[in-house]
Amino acid sequence: MPLNFEDAFTERTPRIVNAAKLHRGAARKKAKAFLVEGANAVEAAVATGAAQDLFVTEAAASRFAEIVTTAGHLGVYVHPITEGASRSLSDTVTTTGLFAVCEPVLWTVGKALQGRPQLVSVPVETSEPGNAGTLIRVADAMGADAVVFAGETVDPQSGKAARSSAGSLFHLPVARNTGVRDVLGQLRKAGLTILATAADGEIDLDDADELLERPTAWLFGNEAHGLGPELLAEADHRIRIPIRGRAESLNLATAASICLYESAKAQAQARERDRN
Repeated sequence: MPLNFEDAFTERTPRIVNAAKLHRGAARKKAKAFLVEGANAVEAAVATGAAQDLFVTEAAASRFAEIVTTAGHLGVYVHPITEGASRSLSDTVTTTGLFAVCEPVLWTVGKALQGRPQLVSVPVETSEPGNAGTLIRVADAMGADAVVFAGETVDPQSGKAARSSAGSLFHLPVARNTGVRDVLGQLRKAGLTILATAADGEIDLDDADELLERPTAWLFGNEAHGLGPELLAEADHRIRIPIRGRAESLNLATAASICLYESAKAQAQARERDRN
C-alpha cells in the first residue's frame, strides 16, 4: 500500500516526540526500546524481527524502497514523516531519513556464552559509542560468537553505537554487564582462555598460534588508559602486538581487529587440520 505523505508525521507528532527521546539512555530504559538510523542498521533490524516501527521520509522511501517494502511484508508499522521530523529523529549532520524503533536486543552474559563459544570479544569500560559499534562490527566480520561489554561502558544500543555497528548489533549476541569480575568468572565457566592486549605482554602475537587455537576471550581496554594492572593480572596470558614501524601504539578498534583476525585464522586452520 503506497504511503500517504500528505498526512506525514511532523516533529510535533507524539509518536515522533517519543521516538526522539530514545537518544537518551533513561528514555530507552523506560520505553524498553531504542532508535536506529540508516540503511544497514534498519535493514538488519527489520530482517531479524527487532524493528517495531519504521519512519521514512518521501525521499528515503524512494531510495530505500526494498527495505520499506520488506518491512511492510513483515508486519512492521511504516510511517511517512516530514523532513522536519527526520531532523528531530536524527543525531547526524546529514540524515538518511530512514529510522526504526526497535525492541531491546542485548543479551545476558550467560545467554551470550551458551553452547561452546570459540571466540568472544570483551571490551572493558569502552567510553566512545563509535568505538563500541566498530568493535561489534569487527567481531561480526571475524565470526566471533559474542561481544560482551564489561564494566561501566557506553550503551551499545545508543544511536551512534548502533549506527557504527552497520547492522552487526543485530547479527550476533551482544551483552553488557557492569561487573567485570562477574564477566571474567562467566568467561572461565564457559571454558574460554582469557587473553589481554598489553604493550609489554610476555607473548608476541606472532608466536601465539598454538595458544590462539583454543576457545578464546579477548579483553580490550578503555580507549584512554587501556587495561589496568589488576585486570591484566587476571588474564591467563598477556599478548603484545608487534609494531614494526614508528607508531607508538594502536587505537582500540585497530588492535581488536588484528587480534580477532589472528584468532579467527588460527581457529580456522586448526579446524581444517582436524578434518584432514
